[in-house]
Amino acid sequence: MASPEDPQKKQSKHPQTDRQIRGQWAEQLALAHLCKHGLRLLQNNFRCKLGEIDLIMQDRSGVHRRILVFVEVRYRHTNRYGGAAASVNAGKQQKIVRTAQLYQRQHQRLRSWPARFDVVAVHGSRQQPRLRWIKSAFDQIHR
Repeated sequence: MASPEDPQKKQSKHPQTDRQIRGQWAEQLALAHLCKHGLRLLQNNFRCKLGEIDLIMQDRSGVHRRILVFVEVRYRHTNRYGGAAASVNAGKQQKIVRTAQLYQRQHQRLRSWPARFDVVAVHGSRQQPRLRWIKSAFDQIHR
């Protein structure tokens, strides 16, 4: 008789690439930074047919106390070719906005919350990472 598998020990059929490992590391670094500054995690790695959003958070500061923050985390070892923040181009922004709109439609209680799109750019080595948090990095594209 087979014993139930421990979900913590469950292995993926496909081993992670170095790029995926670096991406997860950067997302954890960004998450810790944002939480330290008062944001609360609602969901990470939201995926759908339209795209993916790395972090979905609530900004509880300010007057509203209910601002939905969609965060794109980008990592680059160097700032060559514009760096991490510059890699969030217009096409990527549009994909994030559409994915965010779907997320809000799927979560009724969040539909009326104002939304913001932030970018956390991580660069440097694992030993000396540097973060740049860009609030309202881009606006929602209106139809």
